[in-house]
Amino acid sequence: MTQDRPVFGIILMLGFCVLAPLGDGMAKLLGETTALGLLVLVRFLVQAIILVPLIALTGRSWRMPPRVLRLTLIRTVLHIIGIAAMFTALQFLPLADTIAIAFVMPFIMLLLGKYVLGEQVGPRRLIACVVGFLGTLLVIQPSFAQVGAPALLPLIVAVVFALFMLVTRQIAKDTDPVSLQAVSGTMATVFLLPIILLGSQTDLPALSLRMPPPGALWLLLGIGVLGTVAHLLMTWSLRYAPSATLAPMQYLEIPVATFFGWLIFHDLPNGLAALGIAITIAAGLYIILHERASARSGPTQTPA
Repeated sequence: MTQDRPVFGIILMLGFCVLAPLGDGMAKLLGETTALGLLVLVRFLVQAIILVPLIALTGRSWRMPPRVLRLTLIRTVLHIIGIAAMFTALQFLPLADTIAIAFVMPFIMLLLGKYVLGEQVGPRRLIACVVGFLGTLLVIQPSFAQVGAPALLPLIVAVVFALFMLVTRQIAKDTDPVSLQAVSGTMATVFLLPIILLGSQTDLPALSLRMPPPGALWLLLGIGVLGTVAHLLMTWSLRYAPSATLAPMQYLEIPVATFFGWLIFHDLPNGLAALGIAITIAAGLYIILHERASARSGPTQTPA
């Protein structure tokens, strides 16, 4: 078992918060020219190609206890559903708006950590998470009436990834992150490949084998590389910090997504969205400072 180191876990989660929106931005760019099934397949195939040889070179074990193997399978299915829903939502919504709507997820995760895992969640962390969530509401510009049914897709992403994080927390301390991601990438590839090969014989656009333009192939590979590294960081973070601690930190994905949205798609937030981003950052910084203070004062301090 790995001892909790909250500050280190937060740093790893910050890396995830930078890389994940960048990968989402690449997926949005490719969504108009590449079928959804191929995007998701390559995302996991690249993960397996990178990590399976790494297991062989470093002498890591593939073996998992039956309980961990079952949870890894559940985690992989949740991961496939979450990524497919996210990539679909990105074709209808701006990058920052998609991630902002999906950010009911950390709030769901906080409650799951408290009531399912029995993690201690003091009033200060709960308030910080709520404040961060209120900040995300200010970032959401199009109303559900204006966006229509696709606005529900980020909510599906939120629920699925909250469950995904919950399952990851159950196995993260007892499983090597590289082995976990390698097994998950292999499982997903084995699961998706026959579906897409069979689906390509139908008229379903999402399952066609339509490839992106040659100049965009590096983007397709980049999605897999960024996704692999980002989720390794996320898995490692859960080895060192409770999900309730990491939940508010993930709100920092919103300003990062806003930056990439401006850089890639020339989308800029208005004044209300900027206020929401500022509130989100403030809530995240509070959690960092609070965890540093808790780590210095020792484990006997009452959880806040």
